[in-house]
Amino acid sequence: MSSLSLALVQTSLVWENPKENRLHFEHMIREQCPPGTDLIILPEMFTTGFTMNNVVLAEDMEGETIQWLKEIAHQHQAAIMGSLIIRESGHYFNRLVFIQPDSDDIQTYDKRHLFTLAKEDKYYTAGTQKLILEYKQWKIMPVICYDLRFPVWMRNTEAVDLIVCVANFPERRRKAWMSLLPARAIENVCYVLGLNRIGQDGLDIPYAGDSGIWDYEGNQMLDLGHQDTIGMMSLNKDKMTVFRRAYPFLNDRDKFYIEI
Repeated sequence: MSSLSLALVQTSLVWENPKENRLHFEHMIREQCPPGTDLIILPEMFTTGFTMNNVVLAEDMEGETIQWLKEIAHQHQAAIMGSLIIRESGHYFNRLVFIQPDSDDIQTYDKRHLFTLAKEDKYYTAGTQKLILEYKQWKIMPVICYDLRFPVWMRNTEAVDLIVCVANFPERRRKAWMSLLPARAIENVCYVLGLNRIGQDGLDIPYAGDSGIWDYEGNQMLDLGHQDTIGMMSLNKDKMTVFRRAYPFLNDRDKFYIEI
């Protein structure tokens, strides 16, 4: 399948209120997400906002939000991804989950780079493994927010077609967000999608949104600005394949070893 239809859900989050956030996302998706969508993307910690209140708000992998995601995927016959707080084996994770319609298989990615300025590393356990999803003949690598600043971790060594970064990226660091996303697209010769939130959280931190999609040359294809909306776009893999054959930059990449 050379095309992939994406739905980027950019909105404000109700602080530390999973039920209200699920209801809000459900309404938005029902009203704005068209039939034929392949993948729905939700922000980082989409049920709570970026909070360190892990003990109170954590769910397990059989919890309400996971069941809700399965229902949304089934109702809309689309895969869905986003991150939430998960408790597992005595640890807490900022975990992205990927759920396909009518499938019991849940694939997960735990945020590797925890945001030490907010003491995220004191409350959550860092992930140790990348996740490369294979979906509708596309290879997709999800990352979470602060991961975006670490190009070695995001290096395209698996012929990835699309990198998806879900985030709660504050407005005061907009320049970094808008610079790093196209940089990752150019250096990895792949599409890059950044999905951020808007509004203000319970700590009075504002978020500007600026969700979008960049192509393999770093050109911005979709810009949601500060809107409360679902942005739709279909990507074409064939065009990227032609470009990669003409400009095989990845063949000359350096090799890195990452200590976990």
